[in-house]
Amino acid sequence: MPARPKPTRLAVMAVAAGAVVAGAGLSAIPAQSAQATQAAPAAIQAAGASLPFTILEAESSATNGSKIGPSYSQGTLAAEASNRQAVTLNGGQYVEFTAPGTTNAINVAYSIPDGRTGTLSVYVNGQKLSQQLQVTSKYSYVDTGWIVGSRTHKLYDHARLQLGQTVNAGAKIKLQVDGENTAGPYTIDDVEFENVAGPAGQPGGSISITDRGADGSGTNDSTGAIQSAIDSARGSGGTVWIPAGRFKVGGTINPDGVTIRGAGRWHSTLLSSHLIDRTNGGGNVKLYDFAVIGEVTERNDSSPDNFVNGQLGPNSIVSGLWLQHLKVGLWLTGNNDNLVVENNRFYDMTADGLNLNGTAYNVQVRNNFLRNQGDDALAMWSLHAANRNSTFANNTIVQPNLANGIAIYGGTDLTVRDNLISDTNALGGGIAISNQSFGSPFYPLAGTITVSGNTLVRTGAMNPNWGQNHPHGAIRVDAYDTQINAQVRFTNNRLVASPWSAYQFVDGGGAGRAVQNVSVDGGSIEGAGTFAFQAETTGSATISNVAASGIGRAGVYNCAYPSGSFALNRGSGNSGWDSTWSGCNWVEPGSGTDPGQPTGNLAVGKSVTATSTNQNYVASNTVDGNSGSYWESANNSWPQSLTVDLGSKQNIKRLVLKLPPGWGTRTQTIAVLGSTNNSTYDQLAAAAGRTFDPASGNAATITLPSTVNTRWVRLTITTNNGWPAAQLSEYEVYAS
Repeated sequence: MPARPKPTRLAVMAVAAGAVVAGAGLSAIPAQSAQATQAAPAAIQAAGASLPFTILEAESSATNGSKIGPSYSQGTLAAEASNRQAVTLNGGQYVEFTAPGTTNAINVAYSIPDGRTGTLSVYVNGQKLSQQLQVTSKYSYVDTGWIVGSRTHKLYDHARLQLGQTVNAGAKIKLQVDGENTAGPYTIDDVEFENVAGPAGQPGGSISITDRGADGSGTNDSTGAIQSAIDSARGSGGTVWIPAGRFKVGGTINPDGVTIRGAGRWHSTLLSSHLIDRTNGGGNVKLYDFAVIGEVTERNDSSPDNFVNGQLGPNSIVSGLWLQHLKVGLWLTGNNDNLVVENNRFYDMTADGLNLNGTAYNVQVRNNFLRNQGDDALAMWSLHAANRNSTFANNTIVQPNLANGIAIYGGTDLTVRDNLISDTNALGGGIAISNQSFGSPFYPLAGTITVSGNTLVRTGAMNPNWGQNHPHGAIRVDAYDTQINAQVRFTNNRLVASPWSAYQFVDGGGAGRAVQNVSVDGGSIEGAGTFAFQAETTGSATISNVAASGIGRAGVYNCAYPSGSFALNRGSGNSGWDSTWSGCNWVEPGSGTDPGQPTGNLAVGKSVTATSTNQNYVASNTVDGNSGSYWESANNSWPQSLTVDLGSKQNIKRLVLKLPPGWGTRTQTIAVLGSTNNSTYDQLAAAAGRTFDPASGNAATITLPSTVNTRWVRLTITTNNGWPAAQLSEYEVYAS
């Protein structure tokens, strides 16, 4: 079944953009090291997936190229980059990364002009590799003219390369445009650094597809050989083995009742754009540790160009896969009860990453990494029957270039928890809880919808379908086709650097249907370009214990459309969003659809350097918007410094320093210095003991005696009574 187009919203109420918080980059969350005196309890575990790689941003690395961004203008290279920034390279230019840990493979997010294919040179510690990074624009520049308001998008792609050697942390890995590299200009967004294990061995008793005639060179079609191995394994309840190699699969396979296992997603690759297509899958399908890489270059919603199209059947598992260049990773219809989708990587789809399209019960989608999806990265759509008791948990989603990070369209008793979502681009937000049907019969939201512990960084986007310059909030509750009758519970979510509003309550159909039974309890709003809460329909919500800072226009915008009212009930424990916007129209505070410089945490996502680093606990972890990742200096070497470049002179007044949740109490002696030229530094706050206590959030606030106009802000750390090194998980700088 094809991925669905988005219909045009009927309402024409115009809400303009505001100031944008320039925001965080994204790094993998390293395991907590030995100095943590206690493990973080599950209740406060860090959001997002536990990843086998670390991401470094090009704009924060050494380069003689041109830095671009930040920007929020749809259809631009900067706006589609993670952190809304990247580096463009022309002839002779480079970007050089310092390996954050042991590395033997890289995966590069890049863009080159439409119609070009070529190579890019790679150097390790100054030595040019014989192998080059293969780059192409054939999977990019997607046009979806039937989706009103979309522009040419999906400007980036990913290319992976095994280096042929293993290097330690601190090694220099450079991407450079040499004479033979003629596909440019090359725009580099970021690089994933990974230490890939060698190919796994064949399991005992398994049936190898090569024994049935499969061609590991990728020349001849191996569909028949793979199906033959499956059929033999099914009779014995055994396992099908995909050894290292590249296997062309031109047809579909029926994997009912078998385990298919590869030698690893960097080693065993099926070249297929349409591998499994089942309307009545038998279930008990177990898929492990291989890649499926397609040849989908455009989005055609009449063609099932998906890794899984239909149903695997009950009690199935999809784990450890690499899915790339497909329309949809998993488009799941029918009975997929008790399905587990975990530890997978989704790249460069022209539509959804995964869509649970009705019927399924107790599906668990967890610990996956999704990057550069062309529609909702993860969605549950209750068409034909309700999805029930299913969960999206601990997934990391970066830069969906059209629609939402996570979307729930109808369904009963569903959970979205502990996910990390960043840099949504056009026609969507970070998380959407919606009764938009897109078809019939549709099963609206029912029971309890739980959204808890998620971190959203720079999420929310313009939707040209909704009249002139009308933005989606970072979190949206939408009574599009049916009023909200479910109990919708938002608990302890963290919204960082939202370009427009943080929470939005709306009827996207423009009829004023009620958004009701909504509660928001706990969590934070750390920078929003316009409003903390934007109410545009009838209904009510209760808000308690929400701390907001850096709100660009006002705490509340409350204008029900086309008539009626919305009751925003304030419980206890709220702060930072007391004001209400006067009236229902305002002069656009930005210019066009590209809002200006934000308020909020001025350091998030900015360039940061340290005097030293221990293993892969790098300085950039302190500005990634995630308190679970951290920087640690070399041991037993004092003093240590951490310096953030705010990008331009800013008025600063307050610093908030954090350690990971659950770490034991410790005190570090910290002074604050500032500079306008990165040469001469003035003391802004004297050295003093700063105590980090888990009972108070493991945060230390330093309020400067007066507001200071500066660009570089330096922490100098001279002692730590909890560990013989300087440590910090978040380095936040505020104007007030």
